[in-house]
Amino acid sequence: MERLIIGFCGGTGSGKTTLANRVIQAVGGDGVLVSMDCYYKDNRHLPFEERAKINYDHPDAFDTELLIAHLKDLKAGRSIMHPTYDYANHARGKEYIPLDSAKVIIVEGILLFENSELMDLLDIKIYVDTDADVRVLRRIVRDVNERGRNLEGVINQYLTTVKPMHEKFVEPYKRRADVIVPVGGRNNVAFNMIMNTIREKIAQ
Repeated sequence: MERLIIGFCGGTGSGKTTLANRVIQAVGGDGVLVSMDCYYKDNRHLPFEERAKINYDHPDAFDTELLIAHLKDLKAGRSIMHPTYDYANHARGKEYIPLDSAKVIIVEGILLFENSELMDLLDIKIYVDTDADVRVLRRIVRDVNERGRNLEGVINQYLTTVKPMHEKFVEPYKRRADVIVPVGGRNNVAFNMIMNTIREKIAQ
């Protein structure tokens, strides 16, 4: 069975996860979701203070080799053990989630298009584009409410690593996208176009 890998890229708070989840819900049992955020390198051997200083928006922070291997397994019809991540402690979770392959494999993350080998695995490349002021506000709300961070720390991280890494490793690579979705994950016209493309690919 031919399997379709669709990549959703975009800056922090752009709405890429929202759009990816909408697609997964629409395809139902024919889809599986892989999150690049869960593929940060396992730094549990480091003290918390050192883990907190790592630049998590740089490509070196990710275990990209594992992500590539897992996507290849899913493409070949094999199951994987999807890692989890503990954002409050800056460490990989102890639990792994078993994922079976499916017709539609969705992968989302901020640096999907930066790595050429990773990008070459993607059959459809979608960049979710949202204004910076909207993205930073979403980031603040998410990190404070969901990831146990304090406001000062979130703002400092955004200014020192998130913003400069976005300008260096995310924004320039949106030219590699097949489709650029403005306004974020709630763009219904773009969503319908994506779903129509998926249905056509599956039918083929």
